[in-house]
Amino acid sequence: MTRPILPFRIPADAPPDAFPPDAAALERPNGLIAVGGDLSPQRLLAAYRRGIFPWYEEGQPILWWTPDPRLIIDPRRFHVSRSLRRTLNRGRFRIRVDTAFEAVVAACAGPRRDTHGTWITPAMRAAYVRLAELGHAHSIEAWLDDHLAGGVYGVALGAAFFGESMFSRATDASKVALHALCERLAPCPASLLDGQVPSAHLLSLGGELTSRADFLGRLDAAVSAPGPWN
Repeated sequence: MTRPILPFRIPADAPPDAFPPDAAALERPNGLIAVGGDLSPQRLLAAYRRGIFPWYEEGQPILWWTPDPRLIIDPRRFHVSRSLRRTLNRGRFRIRVDTAFEAVVAACAGPRRDTHGTWITPAMRAAYVRLAELGHAHSIEAWLDDHLAGGVYGVALGAAFFGESMFSRATDASKVALHALCERLAPCPASLLDGQVPSAHLLSLGGELTSRADFLGRLDAAVSAPGPWN
């Protein structure tokens, strides 16, 4: 009987960068590379620099992932459909940056029609709020009058932005926020928007699938390049 291959376990007192080599990632489930550790800013930033991100549900240990293939968006190739172009031309939404980070994360963690539960646990929310306080996480917000209508949040390192989640309370609100994020990143030649795992929605907006090796090569250039957040 073949014994199952288990992911690397990170001891609680391990250094922040104590992740195994990329080749240690499992094929099933795709990209699971480690279990355990904590959500300290130091460990999170060390993980993102390696193209690794946490993703788990309440009641599970912290699970760390580096999937292959990877979904990315070149900010200069964001796809604007005709309907989205009409929305942008109307100017209904006002874009703000980092004025309601906690509200964006809370909205992303809220119930969705197509899912049950959320992976944005209270511990995850607190961890990313702390990253925002330190200047490493940001929210792009679409406002309709005085109401937060949609937004996206994630982690920024250099010219790389790791999109964590987005939400919409009005038609096209999250797309407008994502478009604004890409416009902010596009002037940086090495910029990269990480969408993490494949989704039909992101593919329709210009996302593409690339191998882990290709992604990590692009990521290395992006995190070493000046970003738009200073």
